[in-house]
This record gives sequence, C-alpha cells and structure tokens, in this order.
Amino acid sequence: MKVTSLSSQVRNPDRVNVSIDGKYRFSLDVSQITDLNVRVGRELENDEVAELEIESQFGKLYARALEYCLMRPHSVREVRDYLRRKTIATRYKSRSGELRERLGYSPALVPRVLKKLQHKRYLDDEQFARWWFENRNVGKGTSLRKLKVELRSKGVEPDIVERMIAENLRDDATELQKLIAKKRSRYADDQKLAQYLLRQGFRYDDIRLAIGLVD
Repeated sequence: MKVTSLSSQVRNPDRVNVSIDGKYRFSLDVSQITDLNVRVGRELENDEVAELEIESQFGKLYARALEYCLMRPHSVREVRDYLRRKTIATRYKSRSGELRERLGYSPALVPRVLKKLQHKRYLDDEQFARWWFENRNVGKGTSLRKLKVELRSKGVEPDIVERMIAENLRDDATELQKLIAKKRSRYADDQKLAQYLLRQGFRYDDIRLAIGLVD
C-alpha cells in the first residue's frame, strides 16, 4: 500500500487527511504527520497502516481532552472520567432518521492521553487544587471543610489538600463573614441561618460567634 495524497481538512486545518491507494483512510494532526514520517509515496505494510490508524485515534482523543482541559482547570480524575466516557459507543439519528451507532475510542488510549497532558503540564492535581482553593466561591464564602470534601470527591490526594490548607490561602472566619453577608437577609431566624451555615461545613462555635447566637 502507498500513501497517495495528503490534504488539510477544511474545518480543521490542523488535521491532515491521508489517502492510501487513492482512497481516504484516516487523518492525523500536523505534528503527527512529521513525527510519524507520513509522506506521499511512502510504502506501508498492513501492520503499519493499523498503527497509523491507532495514532489517528490518539490524536483525536488528545485534542478533545486538551480542549476540555483548557475550558477550566480539572483534576486528573475528572479528565480520566471524561476520557472514559469517550470510549463508550453512542447511538444517534442520521439525517434520514436512521438509528446508527458511533464507536467510542479505544480504552487503551486513555493512559497515553493522560500521560501526555501531564507531561505538557495541562494536567496537575496540585495546580488544580490551588486554583480550586483560590477561586471556589471567592465572593460568596466556602468553608475549608467543604473545599476539602469537594477536592477529595475529584480525586485529589489528601496530602495535596492539606498542603493547600497549610499555605493559608483561605480561612474560615473570613469565608464565614462573606456567606453571612450574602445570606442573612434570607433568614430572619438566626437558628435557621446557623443550620444553613452548618450544612456548608462551618464549625458551630465559629457560627455562634459570627452571628452573635445565644443558646
């Protein structure tokens, strides 16, 4: 088999359509074309074509994951879960109304994509945890306990979370005042306000002091 043409995609100029023996076979991103030495006239064995098709899938899945990461910082677990969803086959209706199935990506590609994202520093749990601490409900107020629970639910290791707390990026006294200022008008009864604040993860003694609650 021989590579007979390379052409940039109209919708995505960063991807190149590869034709073999006069027929479209797969696409690769521009960097893959260079790295994998794909050129017009190159002769390929069956196993080489199969390997290039895998690389095509890898490039597509990596591009999707990168776009997801650039939306906002994510934890490794969040991205892993996102990638796993992309390995599941989905059903869709064609323009003619026919029900069809779109195959998912190979699960074997997920670790490779994660490794590349981490190597390129697009994915780092410590950076993600620091961003979460600094930005989660900054104007509204969020307790350290709630932040810890949220980060653990996203797969961030306890030692990273404790390191963020040690850096003293936020403190409960300040966060509590933010939340009281925002919510107090909704609660005429201080006991109900206290119950709400407890559900947000603040300590009862801190709440009593902050709102002047008398038992």
